[in-house]
Amino acid sequence: MIRLHWLAALVGAAVATQASAADLTAQVRAWRSAHEPQVVGQLVDLTAIRSIAADPAGLAAMANRLQAELAARGFEARQLTGAAAPPVVYASLQTPGAKRTVVFYAHYDGQPVTPAQWRSDPFRPAMRAGPGAAADVDWRAAKPPYDPEWRLYGRAASDDKSSIVAFLAAFDALKAAGRRPSVNIKVFWEGEEERGSPHLAEILKANKDLLAADLWLIGDAPVHQSRKPTLYFGARGDVDLEATVYGPLRALHSGHYGNWAPNPAAMAAQMIADLRDPDGGVRIPGFYADVRPLTAAERKAIASLPPVEEGLKKELGLAASEGGEGLTASTMRPALNVVALHAGDGGRAIPSQAVVSLDLRLVPDQTPEHVRDLTEARLKALGWTVVHAEPDAATRATSRKLVKLAWGGGYPALRTDMDGPPARAVLAAAGRAAGGPVAVLPMMGGSVPIYLFADVLKVPVIGLPIASHDNNQHAADENARLANLWDGVETYAGMMADLSW
Repeated sequence: MIRLHWLAALVGAAVATQASAADLTAQVRAWRSAHEPQVVGQLVDLTAIRSIAADPAGLAAMANRLQAELAARGFEARQLTGAAAPPVVYASLQTPGAKRTVVFYAHYDGQPVTPAQWRSDPFRPAMRAGPGAAADVDWRAAKPPYDPEWRLYGRAASDDKSSIVAFLAAFDALKAAGRRPSVNIKVFWEGEEERGSPHLAEILKANKDLLAADLWLIGDAPVHQSRKPTLYFGARGDVDLEATVYGPLRALHSGHYGNWAPNPAAMAAQMIADLRDPDGGVRIPGFYADVRPLTAAERKAIASLPPVEEGLKKELGLAASEGGEGLTASTMRPALNVVALHAGDGGRAIPSQAVVSLDLRLVPDQTPEHVRDLTEARLKALGWTVVHAEPDAATRATSRKLVKLAWGGGYPALRTDMDGPPARAVLAAAGRAAGGPVAVLPMMGGSVPIYLFADVLKVPVIGLPIASHDNNQHAADENARLANLWDGVETYAGMMADLSW
């Protein structure tokens, strides 16, 4: 009888929690529906600020604006600075009785722009009915509710200014509904993520006590291609390599010297084939030895994702994909990608050199240092003379296969434990906010240095993306889909007011 009473109480508590979460989502949605012009207007205002690395004044203006926005909402807000780094906007808000502290991360800087590649000025945001729409939409004159398929075009509109606006709107919605956060909130919005966050480690180490928390939520990256609300529990690491293959000192007539003078373009192609098979497998001995296997929970999450591959192949004009596994499964393994290949000028001549840009994506427990060692050992075993500076005449005269390697710094991958209490709490709160299971990625395919939060601060890190998968992130005509912004407001509200463990 006691056990039956205990079970009944447990079921009753779960039902009450679900009802409360549903009521919360309804309240937030009602507030958002009544304030769509204000929310969109704020995203327009923030997108119009030129917060890119080439414009330090724009970065400073953005940091000042965000600090003011947080202060106006009752946060203790200030800026954290490091040598030569744009300021980090930091803020905190204590909740009486809260047992946990959660840090909400995003970045306010955007990628550089080439205005001629954009349909409109990237810092004069334009609303359109969707990709390929012929005309702009006058959203200010339109009567809400707005079409959720509308998209706002502008640099950083989705990466990450939508996440910042979703956070602010969610907080406003909770306040209007009289809902108090369930956790202490900290905010960490940085301004140099698009440059690889070169000063992030320094700032984290200098502010360890200030940034103490139980969890970091990362408001960066796109959602799953199914467009379901998404969580990710890590990100691949990255290291880049530029390989310059040398041939003759000057370009040579392909008729007079073809078949005699070594062709660096052909040599580069063979080098690529020796490092990477047609299905994307890496042909470097020992490359997979350090790869951490997926856990049962991670494999289950991948198997539960909606299938998107056939639709993506149609969207992208692909007849087939590399390998036999699905998209997410393929991004769980390391990759060696050829992202650029340059040789010659289009004339009928053997070029003097070829340059190959490689992008190596890493997974736990690979390190950039070990990958560099393995790659160079593979090339040497294939007969290449490897140098790291411009070769002199003697080296050129004695090296049949000569390549200069220029490595980027790189950083390792991260996968947070999906079975831990913080992860279970986030999964539950996200599901309640979405009204059903969300898409769960053990690790996103892209790379961001979020390993630093776990490494320096010893805290779990979980991704909370809201941008659409087809947002032209980092490219011309970047855009933010309104439906994703609306979903983001509800998700952020759930993380603030319905998260506990």
